[in-house]
Amino acid sequence: MAKCSLVLLPILAKFGIWGVGAAALLDSSTIPIPMDFILAGYVWADKSHFWLYCLLAAVGSAIGGLLPYGLGRAGGELFLLKRVNRKRYERMRARFERQEFLAMMIPSMLPPPTPWKACVFAAGVFEMRIVPFMLAVFCGRLLRWLVLSLLVLKLGPGAVDLVAHHGLFLLAIVGGLAVIVFACWWMRRKRAGKLEG
Repeated sequence: MAKCSLVLLPILAKFGIWGVGAAALLDSSTIPIPMDFILAGYVWADKSHFWLYCLLAAVGSAIGGLLPYGLGRAGGELFLLKRVNRKRYERMRARFERQEFLAMMIPSMLPPPTPWKACVFAAGVFEMRIVPFMLAVFCGRLLRWLVLSLLVLKLGPGAVDLVAHHGLFLLAIVGGLAVIVFACWWMRRKRAGKLEG
């Protein structure tokens, strides 16, 4: 992956600050790219704008995810039903519909080898609305890359390897963040229910 990023970085550098968004768009839609390495390179080269790189990468990822999402929406139900029985499919649908935002945001926060494109495909199959889908991807990716950027600023570009070798620790952090996000969402929903009642 490090070799791949060394080849891609000079090409993406021609796009300037937009290169990280283009890389994220490609990674989410079609061509797997080592986004963590590329983002770390951008952040290390221009530390004061780390937040902008994270923002552009999250936007690119949300837009790029529309391709696998669209494929899932177009004909993914038949594809899934060939691999799981109808009862399991309906359980998956019910679970997804209860917490679709978190079902999309949490995988977006996790580093590889999380099967992110499979989750995006499922969001299309289960007809998640486009705006919440893109918002969930954007929020998850933004949190993930902000954490990575802060580690890069503190530890240098080697932080990407550190994250790769300490995945369980990262999962614990992401899990904690997910619990906090869920608790905030649940409290807002409960408060809205009281206002309506």
